[in-house]
Amino acid sequence: MIHGVLFDLEGVLYVGGYPLPGAREALLSLRAAGIPMRFITNSTRMPRGAIVNRLARMGLEVPPQHLFTPVVAARNYLIARKLTPHLLVHPNIQGEFADLLGPPPDAVLLGDAGPAFSYDALNQCFRLLLDGLPLLAMGSNRYFRDESGLNLDIGPFMVALEYAAELEAVVLGKPAVEFFLAAVGSLGLPPQDVVMIGDDAEMDVRGALAAGLRAALVRTGKYRPGDETKVESQGGRVFDDLDAVVDYIL
Repeated sequence: MIHGVLFDLEGVLYVGGYPLPGAREALLSLRAAGIPMRFITNSTRMPRGAIVNRLARMGLEVPPQHLFTPVVAARNYLIARKLTPHLLVHPNIQGEFADLLGPPPDAVLLGDAGPAFSYDALNQCFRLLLDGLPLLAMGSNRYFRDESGLNLDIGPFMVALEYAAELEAVVLGKPAVEFFLAAVGSLGLPPQDVVMIGDDAEMDVRGALAAGLRAALVRTGKYRPGDETKVESQGGRVFDDLDAVVDYIL
């Protein structure tokens, strides 16, 4: 049986600033059934508090301690290893690392920098990597969907730096096994008793399966026809929407 649930956010519970049909009802049904939930996102454009507030404005109540983000994971990683980062991240989250900055840097931290992904900024990272600094990436997603459509995410820029500097990045968000297990660990459940619900066949579903969880792909958000073939052979399940997933869980 399934005793715990991990939810992706964008594309599963909402798109842009609007909740998807059935999102509120899905959370209420699971809470009424006593099934604990955690929320796990690869968004690196907002700090955790801002994400929680955004969800609340959509009627989706999520306690901050139940939300797992790559920004928090990156801070913990840097602090544990006493690393000073060189940042290529979105301006909205630069303040989350302000207390860890100071010359000289000894790690390059990459987030979804949006318009800050300029040639000069990437080239500066490239030169630091050639000097021997490790590359830390807060995810490896290829793209994400918002109200404007599909947008490039961290992954393409991470791969460009990996290729140019001939190294491999340390991924701190999805699909890193440690990221999933941190959320599962907070539930106090074994991974096989927890299902991850996402709209990204690779980052959400295959990542969760690799960490020993169950996983469900919903045909919403960034889902594209044919994604079923990426997950069903690995043991993932595919559902039209959240209503169908909740029926399956309950």
